[in-house]
Amino acid sequence: MTTTAERAGDLGYAAGWRLVRAVPAPLARWAFDHGADLAARRGGPGVRRLRGNLARVRPDADADELDALTAAGLRSYARYWREAFRLPALDHEAIVRRPVVEGREHLDAALATGRGAVVALTHSGNWDMAGLWLVAHSGRFTTVAERLKPESLYERFVAYRESLGMEILPMTGGEAPVRGLVRALRAGRVVCLVADRDLSAHGVPVTFFGAPSSMPPGPAALAAATGAALLPVGLWFTDDPVEGEGWGFRIHPPVPVPDRAAIPAATQRLADTFAADITEHPTDWHMLQRVFRDDP
Repeated sequence: MTTTAERAGDLGYAAGWRLVRAVPAPLARWAFDHGADLAARRGGPGVRRLRGNLARVRPDADADELDALTAAGLRSYARYWREAFRLPALDHEAIVRRPVVEGREHLDAALATGRGAVVALTHSGNWDMAGLWLVAHSGRFTTVAERLKPESLYERFVAYRESLGMEILPMTGGEAPVRGLVRALRAGRVVCLVADRDLSAHGVPVTFFGAPSSMPPGPAALAAATGAALLPVGLWFTDDPVEGEGWGFRIHPPVPVPDRAAIPAATQRLADTFAADITEHPTDWHMLQRVFRDDP
């Protein structure tokens, strides 16, 4: 049964996609920044969790510095949603030329083998914009989406990401997503998975920012099973006074996963690579959920 809160959430997202793209860009930016600042002042559970996660990234930061990092992180997260609501109406052919992409040769080399690539991301920057760039660069790719409630909200997100050129597999309620992911890789295509937070009870234990955590085994397991390259990717926002708002992507060299026995070590390598990128751009890590096992 759909709850009142779920219906309200669905209507809110529907209004966002309909209205935000219709207002001038400066007004939208002011409104989302204002909402982020209000959330920072209120300090709800998600805000407190973000602050705690950023304290792991910057353990030397004092209370005032953490407050400033958290406020900037909330503005970055608000920017993601502002861009998500506006992205379907933008000129895709024009904006895919704007991101600064480091290491694209690693992706090209992986695809040249014909075995595909598993791209592992964090909840950073604008992963939808990264997906739009990837579609323009390498063609349609496959990813997995959590089945949100109500179903109408899930369908909105699927329609949004499919409009950007992605193939979306449901995490639950259909064919096991791993089958579709393996098919895509065996066809020589790209699979993208957000991999900095484990949503199951079967995560691989890792050390992340010096603390115990766990990450999903899926990216490394897919690479081991198919021979596809496992590529960590970092994402962040840029804000140039001349060029305006933009995006940075870093495609790292492949992480070796020769067999299933290498999955724990490969997942730890992902964690280390993710930590380095997040340390460089901490406010663009949109992690408002529990990540570390020793957190309450």
